[in-house]
Amino acid sequence: MSEPAPLQPSPERLERRAVLLLLMLVALVGATAVYLLHARGVFESTQRLVLMADDSEGVVVGMDLTFSGFPIGRVARIELAEDGNARILVDVSRKDAHWLRTSSVFTLSRGLVGNTSIRAYSGILTDPLLPDGAQRKVLAGDASAEMPRLVSAARELVANLTTLTAADAALAGMLANTRSVTAKLDQPGGAMGLLTGNPKDAARVMATLDRTNQLLARVDGLVRKADAQVFGPQGLAVDTQATVRQVQALLGDARGSLRKVDALLEEAQGVASNARVASADLGTLRAEVEASLRKVEHLVNEVNRRWPLARDTELKLP
Repeated sequence: MSEPAPLQPSPERLERRAVLLLLMLVALVGATAVYLLHARGVFESTQRLVLMADDSEGVVVGMDLTFSGFPIGRVARIELAEDGNARILVDVSRKDAHWLRTSSVFTLSRGLVGNTSIRAYSGILTDPLLPDGAQRKVLAGDASAEMPRLVSAARELVANLTTLTAADAALAGMLANTRSVTAKLDQPGGAMGLLTGNPKDAARVMATLDRTNQLLARVDGLVRKADAQVFGPQGLAVDTQATVRQVQALLGDARGSLRKVDALLEEAQGVASNARVASADLGTLRAEVEASLRKVEHLVNEVNRRWPLARDTELKLP
């Protein structure tokens, strides 16, 4: 018995399947495009920022604007301004726009290998927010542009080092002079010889210093001897003080005698009948006063003999 032949699908059914498969493919492609657009922030609310640069070398559409290493915006278009500068239009997400302030600084840096980045810096976050459509000057920093200057500076530095280390350079002469000075310092009396310039003058200076030290020692001895003679236990100052005390005592006796004379004179004037007695007493007192004055004169002469002083030694009676 023979097997039955398989059923063939009709052309209409095959056409419907092909159309359905094509629609599913178109839907898949559309969903993928929508997802990519959403992922790139096409449907996200943004505000426009215009950055002015001298040139847009290295800047491409779709490049990120970063803040602290995080992308907060994307380059939407690059235009040529009327003044010849480049206008970089950046779309900044509104949810990240609060990081941009009126005092923010924008930089465009180019590395040595060609990578370019746009960065934003906000030092004072309490400043007003950056308005929509704001235009700011971007600061460009090209690392490769500094290479010629660095090479020129390095070449100049090498040339200066070569000049300094040459055999006839000033540095070599200074090192030779330093070596000779060190050799002189190592010799006996080297420092003095270095200051004076020759050994003879150094010997003279040393001899002068020795004589000066001897003279100072003698002066010191004389000062100590004078100190002992004047202020010592048996010195002249002690004798002078004792003599002064004796003079003061004698002067006190003289003042007492003079007071007695005054009293007797008053009595003599008041009592005429006792004139003889008073006259005899006055003679005795006068003799005592003269004896006291002679003692004072003798002590004053003794003081002048031991310690000459410019002093008036005359004693006047009242």
